[in-house]
Amino acid sequence: MPKGYWIARVDVRDAEGYKAYVEASKLAFDRFGAKFLARGGQHEKAEGQGRGRNVIIEFESLQVAHDCYHSPEYQRAVAIRQKVADGEIVLVEGV
Repeated sequence: MPKGYWIARVDVRDAEGYKAYVEASKLAFDRFGAKFLARGGQHEKAEGQGRGRNVIIEFESLQVAHDCYHSPEYQRAVAIRQKVADGEIVLVEGV
């Protein structure tokens, strides 16, 4: 079965507030077996408009990635993140 991934691109507006999101999201990530492949760090904007923070998270399948995103635990974290950061998240099936 192909793996599932979250690809997130984020501009953090409030670094202190973002820490609360990281803590809250950990509950969902632990529950759904998230494996971080990229989490912030150096990056290069090769094409298009970039974001300050880029994250790639691997899950057992696209369904598990979906379930994690839509879980009550993660949706509580989303409410925090949307107050302190702007960005987008895409759920993608691997090959």
